[in-house]
Amino acid sequence: MRQTWRWFGPKDQVAIDDVLQAGVEGVVSALHHVPTGTVWQPDEIAKRQREIAVMRGGSPSGLSWEIVESLPVSEDIKRQSGDWRSHLDAWKQSLRHLKTAGIETVCYNFMPVLDWTRTDLAYRLPNGAKCMRFDFFDFAAFDLFILERPGSREDFPDNVVAEAERRYAKMSDDARSALRDNIVCGLPGAAESFSMADVRDHLARYAAIDEDRLRDHMIDFLAEVTPLADELDMRLCCHPDDPPFPLLGLPRIMSTEEHYRKVMNAVELRANGITLCTGSLDARPGNDLPGMIERLGERIHFLHLRNTRRESGDIRGSFHEAEHLGGETDMVAVIAAVLREEKRRKYIGRADISIPFRPDHGHEILDDHMRGAQPGYPAIGRLKGLAELRGIIAALNHPAEVEEAKQ
Repeated sequence: MRQTWRWFGPKDQVAIDDVLQAGVEGVVSALHHVPTGTVWQPDEIAKRQREIAVMRGGSPSGLSWEIVESLPVSEDIKRQSGDWRSHLDAWKQSLRHLKTAGIETVCYNFMPVLDWTRTDLAYRLPNGAKCMRFDFFDFAAFDLFILERPGSREDFPDNVVAEAERRYAKMSDDARSALRDNIVCGLPGAAESFSMADVRDHLARYAAIDEDRLRDHMIDFLAEVTPLADELDMRLCCHPDDPPFPLLGLPRIMSTEEHYRKVMNAVELRANGITLCTGSLDARPGNDLPGMIERLGERIHFLHLRNTRRESGDIRGSFHEAEHLGGETDMVAVIAAVLREEKRRKYIGRADISIPFRPDHGHEILDDHMRGAQPGYPAIGRLKGLAELRGIIAALNHPAEVEEAKQ
């Protein structure tokens, strides 16, 4: 398992020096400043590579840009409207430029309108640490009374509507503004942030698109880009929905093993792969993560290892981000399944034996509270998570454990 770390560029409050001291082997990054739907040009790619390659004082870091997260898929592509064909051409050209620069793994997602969604970006835990949280009742208050989405009342049970109305009535103007901003902050590190008018406009454009149609559009997209990726010997890996259930009346098509299987089977090229995010998928009851790794492992190109704690047994419910070893995900079982997949790859002679992972998100702890890093991406909290994950990997790879497993 290859250790990587997400870095948002020169404005990231976690510097390349910090990344190097964390002891990772490669960097995950993106050109967040490049408008969605346009080509990632070679000079911009090279600039980011140079930024990763040096420390503050100009000394070589020894690190390189290994994984793109994310090369955004435009709303036009997802809807097959407007300039979607030119955006598709730009996406393919960006792949060519990335390959020329030596970058071969590209993470993306196909979530309509909003990327990850949280209601609180700094939820205080009993020990004083802070994490991101999704509160289903607060989200309903946003949908019903701030966004005032047509038809939203039919999407929630009566008890949820009543509780959302009670909470909204008690919120100050500042609390309402904070809730709105948290939900529509968009992709981490991206330049895009939506007003309520923007959100309503985007939602209206999806009015005629259901789950089947959105999946068809995704398969059409993959039918165009995956053969090129396969030809270039690149790996595309789709991130799951986050959270993995419908929001704002929009369809979700990458929330379960069945969802992934439909898309993987539709375009049966190895380049068409999976970013398996344990935190996203385990926010939904019923997702068997070790089983998904066993059954879909040959298509897993990238791993996000984090944990969530569900606050109800409902498919749509509140959750918060837990410590890496403290939530719903059995991280030992997950990593054991990954190591078995890597052994299988080695046995059959695959070149991509070592699956890259990054410690995804983390609690703000200790000096993280003063740093002001990207929400969910503190330095010390992620380092703590990475250390815990390293411990599991080291234990499972220990000769005594390996020998016992053979018996």
